[in-house]
Amino acid sequence: MKTLFQINITANCGSHGRIAENIGKLAISRGWESYIAYGRTAQPSQSHLIKVGNMYDEYLHGIQSRIFDNHGLASKNVTKKLIKTIREINPDIIHLHNIHGYYLNYPILFDYLASSGKPVVWTLHDCWPLTGHCAHFDSIGCQRWKTGCHHCPNLSSYPASFLFDKSQRNYKNKKHYFGLPSNMTIVTVSKWLRDITKESFLQDHPIVVIHNGIDLHAFKPNNQTSNTDGKFHLLGVATSWNKEKGLDEFIELSQNHNYKITLVGIPNSMSKKLPREIKCVGHTANIQELADYYSNADVFVNPTYNDSYPTVNLEAQACGTPVITYATGGSPETIDHRTGIIVERGNINALIEAIEHIRLMSVSEREALSAFCVQRAQRLFDQQLCYTKYLELYESIVEKVD
Repeated sequence: MKTLFQINITANCGSHGRIAENIGKLAISRGWESYIAYGRTAQPSQSHLIKVGNMYDEYLHGIQSRIFDNHGLASKNVTKKLIKTIREINPDIIHLHNIHGYYLNYPILFDYLASSGKPVVWTLHDCWPLTGHCAHFDSIGCQRWKTGCHHCPNLSSYPASFLFDKSQRNYKNKKHYFGLPSNMTIVTVSKWLRDITKESFLQDHPIVVIHNGIDLHAFKPNNQTSNTDGKFHLLGVATSWNKEKGLDEFIELSQNHNYKITLVGIPNSMSKKLPREIKCVGHTANIQELADYYSNADVFVNPTYNDSYPTVNLEAQACGTPVITYATGGSPETIDHRTGIIVERGNINALIEAIEHIRLMSVSEREALSAFCVQRAQRLFDQQLCYTKYLELYESIVEKVD
């Protein structure tokens, strides 16, 4: 029996956590044993779960990150404990996802990965592994990651540092440690991120694209209700809402009385500050509930300023809802001309024009648009098809090692 060991900040919750869970489930169905080590927040899993660290360690790591820009350089003891566990399990493949998030020490981890000779697969969900500080640089157009970060113009973004700028040191550290494993394959979730990675210090590793997939049994058109108020229903979904997720755009859109707006993932503290025209819904781990929100919307609006390959765009289409998104990162790759509209980032007038274009469609045109969305999702987004590519990658790597 082959053994898979995945590492991610979450387990079976949030988009990356669900991806790791679904990869694990598929591996189990193919006769593998599956483990997932996680930093915080987990839902029940079919894989063996291993908690990394504790709240106290996460808190101390957060302090070092916020003050000294030491993200990924704390949590030494818990990382050593994790490595001891990995040695005991002796997996055939170690699959990294998000190793940032205040729970791991990457120099210690990558020293072990290099010395162990274990095959490593690393899925990049964002740009943090390529930079001296930030997880996303697209919205500010920074290019320093290509030659060497310094004097970071994005220091207040995640993982924020409010006092020191160690981006130059961090860049050199990452370039050194991430280059140590001789048997590491990089997976990017979009062609856009692949092209970025090929210009980075990770370019010498093999790089392949495996798009994210979704559960089409869960995300499908259902429980659609008739629109009794005559308003055009806009939906937004995010794990955390801020300016970079397009919150300001939704506030501006709420002034249009033709629109009914629902935002999912809004905490209570934030909902009190938003216009009452916006219906705020908290975080939900209920996939059926989320699918209902997608299904009942007329259009899914994703005015994101930073994104590698937004899973929410896939989920909306699978539920028969067209997508309007900014031309950001890998977001344009998630739709085509028959399932949505791509808008210049930050152009609110163009965003409204795109919404109006769909709103003014005839009933038959919107039904055809919805059907195209479902068809495209079934053809391209089935997680079984997407994540089978991971199993094929694992098996090809293990075969070479054997």
